[in-house]
Amino acid sequence: MVKSVYRAVKILDVLSSEGERSVTEISRSLNFPKSSVHEIISTLLEAGILEKDSDRNRYSLGLKLFELGKQAQANMEISKVAIPSLRGLHEQLDETVHLTVLDVKEVLYIECFESTKRLRTYSVIGIRAPLHCTAVGKAILAYLDDGEVEEVIQSMGLPRFTENTITDREALNRELRKIRDCGYAIDNMEHEDGVRCAGAPIRNHTGKVVGSISVSGPSQRMTATRLEEIAPLVMDRAAEISRRLGYKP
Repeated sequence: MVKSVYRAVKILDVLSSEGERSVTEISRSLNFPKSSVHEIISTLLEAGILEKDSDRNRYSLGLKLFELGKQAQANMEISKVAIPSLRGLHEQLDETVHLTVLDVKEVLYIECFESTKRLRTYSVIGIRAPLHCTAVGKAILAYLDDGEVEEVIQSMGLPRFTENTITDREALNRELRKIRDCGYAIDNMEHEDGVRCAGAPIRNHTGKVVGSISVSGPSQRMTATRLEEIAPLVMDRAAEISRRLGYKP
């Protein structure tokens, strides 16, 4: 257990249940050293997780927590809505099916139905991955506006993971145009050697792309021909999830 993280959570619990408090009151309530409470609160304040009433030197929960809560709620909604479609795709193909959401400048894997085959790709629920070299990531990146794409590249770069990773901005632009034209993305062993995937975007009720789904498997099975056969099925299931989220083309 990381002591500082534990203490930060306990401080948030106190402010949630008791309302705004001063450093002294929080320290007394939790029996934590005052210096430690002050240091943790300063960090949480800088991150926007807490707010300070400067006139009274008291602290309360900040809007950042509300934003995180809303995002968690949205992710839970997508997951709940998507499960029947994910299960159907898994039963249809018996390959590993993942659901991801856009998490700041990466994709976050939140649901998985794993293939029953001995040679398969495995669940990575809770893991984040880059946008530029995964099928789920490119399926989202292709539908961000130019400013958002530029922000992702400036912040995260285009790091190389395999020999096939796209690390050139012009090549990436061509890839994103291709995805918009055909409606799906392919990961041709760009993030992990020996793994190929087909992914398609999920839209919410406003039409904004908020997530994606993919089918992945070992490259021995996931040939270029096989991916072309799978891609329309992935697109259909992604469209099905989008409709359940309220999207109307």
